[in-house]
Amino acid sequence: MAHDDHPRNQQPDSATELTVTVSGGTAADARAVVQVLEPVFGSPQDDLPAAEDVTVHTARFAHDPERRSSGPGPAAGRLSGAVTLTVQGSPDAVAAARDRLTQAFTAQDQGSVSGDQEQEWQLLLEP
Repeated sequence: MAHDDHPRNQQPDSATELTVTVSGGTAADARAVVQVLEPVFGSPQDDLPAAEDVTVHTARFAHDPERRSSGPGPAAGRLSGAVTLTVQGSPDAVAAARDRLTQAFTAQDQGSVSGDQEQEWQLLLEP
């Protein structure tokens, strides 16, 4: 009888990814958002946002629910102006991102949408 030695949680799954989209700000604003999330999610899967000639920046993180920062909350993030953020991923990942972002920035909840295994949350971050 064949036996599968690989746990399911080691297989790629979109529910283990967190995607953050920053609209209306600079690359420095997007980097500020990413840096606030790194203690909880680790480094993004791609390079940090750098292009200054675009107004929408995206960062993707692998989410491991076991990786929770036990240290103090994030330092206040610095933004050049208001930015709109869309956070998408598993409910646990979105909740962790929400907690971290609302501690670091002045945030206005712009609503959320929930699916079977994924959530999307939008907020406005202000300087």
